[in-house]
Amino acid sequence: MTISKLLIHKDVVDVPMVKRIVSQLNIPFRVVDETQTLFERVAGAKDPIQKGKEVLLLTRNKGKFLKECPGTRSYTCCGYKILHIGTFCTMDCSYCILQSYFHPPICQFFVNHDDLFAELDQHLSLEERSRIGTGEFTDSLIWGKWSDLNTRLIKRFAHQSRSVLELKTKTVSIAPFASLDHHRKTILSWSLNAVAVSKAEERGTATMSARLRAAQTCESWGYPIAFHFDPVVIYDGCEDDYEDMIKQMFAYVSPKNIVWISIGTFRFMPQLKSIIQQRFSDSSIIYGEFIPGLDGKMRYFKPLRIGIYQHMVSVIRKIAPDVTVYFCMEDDDVWNQVMGYLPSDRGGLSNILDESAARHCGIKS
Repeated sequence: MTISKLLIHKDVVDVPMVKRIVSQLNIPFRVVDETQTLFERVAGAKDPIQKGKEVLLLTRNKGKFLKECPGTRSYTCCGYKILHIGTFCTMDCSYCILQSYFHPPICQFFVNHDDLFAELDQHLSLEERSRIGTGEFTDSLIWGKWSDLNTRLIKRFAHQSRSVLELKTKTVSIAPFASLDHHRKTILSWSLNAVAVSKAEERGTATMSARLRAAQTCESWGYPIAFHFDPVVIYDGCEDDYEDMIKQMFAYVSPKNIVWISIGTFRFMPQLKSIIQQRFSDSSIIYGEFIPGLDGKMRYFKPLRIGIYQHMVSVIRKIAPDVTVYFCMEDDDVWNQVMGYLPSDRGGLSNILDESAARHCGIKS
């Protein structure tokens, strides 16, 4: 996807970042004063989700930039904080929850960065351990084509010692990070999947080998690295495909430099099913053995989840017995059956990840 229409809210016309983005995009733009009309136009398109990916709205975040990860009741959350820099994504993955999260989805980039850094500085001044990521409501790196926000964030985190920044992506847009003095306080992380899943379900993303090469390059620049197998899709032969990807991952990046690896199986709110059927008619990912979870999301039958988790974790442990592995949104029963312990046995999942960040990134207690 490429941005074909640029809209600027009237309140931010004079913001320096807006002028920078206008010059970088070099496409006609329009100043708007009412975003609701825009949303209605997008919603009326034949494919409003695709239309939303082609429109960029530069606007102001009127709420908080730092938010707690929403998590899910009855499932163990990792407890990180979201730095809310924008919404939606120019890539197009069939399983993306953002398709049903925003109504309608549209690419928005918040440009009031003075407010962002003021709020971030206030949080960092508390000198408490925290893991902060920008990849919850968007991809962390897609904005680097037009904005220097990521480089500013990396520099800011480099000059403190109790928090880490995680930038999560499916791209290879790493060039701006080559010469930064990051002090290992920024973790660059990639979403990984079986090659078959990526080819079928992840339109417009970098290939698995390209992502791994990018991770290898960032490791050579001294950055700590992380990987996220989420969503894991269960199908005939998936065990072998995910095993191959895990082995490729370790062939590119040293286990000693991987801060954590998360694993989570495909799960979705019921309303996403019809969207996938309409927009990805060839996709079969919604036709697995799903049952409603405690959070209302459709999840694979628990024995199936446990089976693929056990296989993936055993492969990881054979190659890298000491690397930190965790599950995204799973219950104690899954943890116990796969890992042999509960997060609460080790001070909670947040503590487990904080300790791994301390070892790899040098953050202090």
